[in-house]
Amino acid sequence: MSDRAVHLAASVLLSYPDERLAGALPLLKATVAELEPGEPARRLAAFLDHVAATPMAELAEHYVATFDLKRRCCPYLTYYTYGDTRRRGMALLRFKQAYQAAGFEVTGELPDHLGVVCELSGRGATHVALRLLREHRAGLETLLRALREEKSPYAGVVAAVLATLPPPTERERRAALRLAEEGPPAEEVGLEPYGLEPYGFGPHSPEPHSPEPHGLGPYGGGAPDAVPAPFGGGRQGGPR
Repeated sequence: MSDRAVHLAASVLLSYPDERLAGALPLLKATVAELEPGEPARRLAAFLDHVAATPMAELAEHYVATFDLKRRCCPYLTYYTYGDTRRRGMALLRFKQAYQAAGFEVTGELPDHLGVVCELSGRGATHVALRLLREHRAGLETLLRALREEKSPYAGVVAAVLATLPPPTERERRAALRLAEEGPPAEEVGLEPYGLEPYGFGPHSPEPHSPEPHGLGPYGGGAPDAVPAPFGGGRQGGPR
């Protein structure tokens, strides 16, 4: 339950910050306070303190400037491995199939968005989410490094998610180092042949994040009771 609670809180905190986040703060703080002592609890608590002390407009401005306007801070996990290539389209399809097998569909967002993967765990499919996160650990490590270099408070949220994974293997360490040195593939081709819109980073970026709800939709049943009520219908915000 601990990993699930960490991912649930992270899914909300990685959403576009608006009045719904402000309304969910008491429940989020209570959820984080019940976590076992350790890095995830400490990182999430520090970020919640930052949210509570920062005007919502400033939080929103930083969110857009970080995740919408900086390619190196891309929240889409397959981008780090495949860049803007046709192979990324196939990787996105594998994400989509994993969600469907767990009984969920993704609406209004690419399925590899870190917040959506965390939401999948928060809604009960933690083993599926952990597998996806583990498979794309190098991208997560690269995102964390970029956020730390940008001195973004969101580094704490990503660090909390990473702390729920087993220690990296030597192969995963080498993959992260190679990605940090070389970056993702630069070839740019459309994702349209796979029925996927290439938005969310770089030259394909859409309008900045809007606060309209979207994310996961269950094929059967609703979100677990632990999901904060304002966010039970899916992730908030995201590219449009």
